[in-house]
Amino acid sequence: MTQTIPLAIIGFGEVGKIFARELLASGRVAMAAYDVLFDDAQKGPAMQAAAKDMGVRVASSAADAARDARIVISAVTANAVADVAGQAAGYLHQGQMFFDINSASPVTKKNAAALVNAAHAKYVEGAVMAPVPGPGIKVPILAGGPAAEEAAAILNGLGMNVTPVTTEPGRASAMKLCRSIVIKGLEAIMVDCAAAARQWGVEDEVFASLDASYPSIDFRQLAETMGGRVRQHGVRRAAEMREAAMMVEDLGMNPGLCSAIADAQQRGADKK
Repeated sequence: MTQTIPLAIIGFGEVGKIFARELLASGRVAMAAYDVLFDDAQKGPAMQAAAKDMGVRVASSAADAARDARIVISAVTANAVADVAGQAAGYLHQGQMFFDINSASPVTKKNAAALVNAAHAKYVEGAVMAPVPGPGIKVPILAGGPAAEEAAAILNGLGMNVTPVTTEPGRASAMKLCRSIVIKGLEAIMVDCAAAARQWGVEDEVFASLDASYPSIDFRQLAETMGGRVRQHGVRRAAEMREAAMMVEDLGMNPGLCSAIADAQQRGADKK
């Protein structure tokens, strides 16, 4: 008989919901979840109902969610990473794994690892390398830390796509955020380029010139696709780029470019 693996998710936003739904679909998982918004009078009831409909146990706290979990997946906002890891250090028990898949600076991840490991639990850094909607739990995730291979073996057996890349916390996030400087920066550039060209009525000429310079890229389509991503995910992308700014500043570099990309992503987000 196949053994059921108890998991917990801290943070039941878009990513948490997708992971919970698809991991439960494996038929090999018992899932508990907690989100600070579960306690919100307006948003909480609907979020709890969505979790229960999936077969997720709605926990009263992060500690309650993690109580029996073999792996605790942290999928919170970037600004909550350190606090959530610090709280986890107080309730995790020896041998539990804390899989931190949040977008945060390498230094933030290293500090989080120190807190969790000091509690004799196992910190595993996760760097999600593509948007989760679409691939779902098949999204590529780079993993770091001494327990990265152990976590990958368990989670990949449930259908995930986790690749151990380092035993040193922080390096996987560095890989992700260095890439993000290009991807999120290109999105910001394309949004402003397309908007200015539209205002002047020179879109055809601008995109034709760009296509001629880089024939393998359809710049009109790229502008449309990236504009949609920024509108939908700009707030989250802005938070990620502020983490990238922290990363380059920690290296003694000027964070101005990363901060400007963060501002552009924030401006471009749909405020509805």
